[in-house]
Amino acid sequence: MKIIGTGSALPHLVVTNDDLSKFLDTNDEWIRTRTGIQSRNILSTETITELAIKACLDCIKNAKIDIQDIDYILCHSVISDAIIPALSTFIHDAIGTDCPTLDLNGACTGFIYALDIADSLIKAQKAKNVLIVCAEEPSKFVDWTKRETCVLFGDGAGAVIVSEGGFDSKIHLKTQHTDALYCGANYGNSPFDKQEMKDPFLYMKGRDVFKLAVQSSKKDIDYVLEKAGMTYDDVNYFLLHQANMRIIDFIKEQFGLSCEKFPHNIEYTGNTSSASIPLLLDEMNKNEQLKDGDVLVFSAFGAGFTSGACLIKWGKN
Repeated sequence: MKIIGTGSALPHLVVTNDDLSKFLDTNDEWIRTRTGIQSRNILSTETITELAIKACLDCIKNAKIDIQDIDYILCHSVISDAIIPALSTFIHDAIGTDCPTLDLNGACTGFIYALDIADSLIKAQKAKNVLIVCAEEPSKFVDWTKRETCVLFGDGAGAVIVSEGGFDSKIHLKTQHTDALYCGANYGNSPFDKQEMKDPFLYMKGRDVFKLAVQSSKKDIDYVLEKAGMTYDDVNYFLLHQANMRIIDFIKEQFGLSCEKFPHNIEYTGNTSSASIPLLLDEMNKNEQLKDGDVLVFSAFGAGFTSGACLIKWGKN
């Protein structure tokens, strides 16, 4: 499996740390020193569906393939504009495909889960080209009165097209139970439901998440490299989930590699959940940082607690 194209879309509204300080007990220095984030894009007049469609069309154009060559659409979104129908069905209609679609929810690790499913479809010869789009709107489930969480997140959509060929990609996924990162749901108004309603906003134990993220990322990356018979030096870039610059720096230090191998864009995107890696990948692609044949490792971690890594090749050859 290999990646042959990328696309992205961000909301037009840019929210800086100074903007947040107008209604939160915080400031630019407090946010930057703890997270590395300076600004993020937040949905206001657009919808997450519109962003997802833009990212997909951008990706198809970049891959230089016909829309009808797409055999499957995998869409990851923690929260979207409707519970039913699935977000992928709106994308399907908007871009004009006639292929099957499927929505996923694996929290911030969702991009890796989608890659795993795409790899299985390709190996089973049920698809040659799979469009993956991660469209995330964390601004909908954070409490905007609590600086501990709302300053971390941004909205956005990133897409890739994976295709047969390349080399035998290695993917590792893991799930463990923890209450370190949790978000309740809208429980409706059933007169028969006697359960106690939980807080519908994101709840996070920062120290626990930091520890789990660092430990999981190192183990996951080591696993896929060992399975592939490769070393750190064989990898051109390590693209980590853009959750917090402190986490990224700590993971990077464990590998003892140059900073150039660990690109990042969290400074101006914030944590965009599962969209963070495809957004970063598209930025690198558009900036011509990627060369045909580059070996990439993706590593993500999120609520569950889920984590995963993927070793994959970039390029059409």
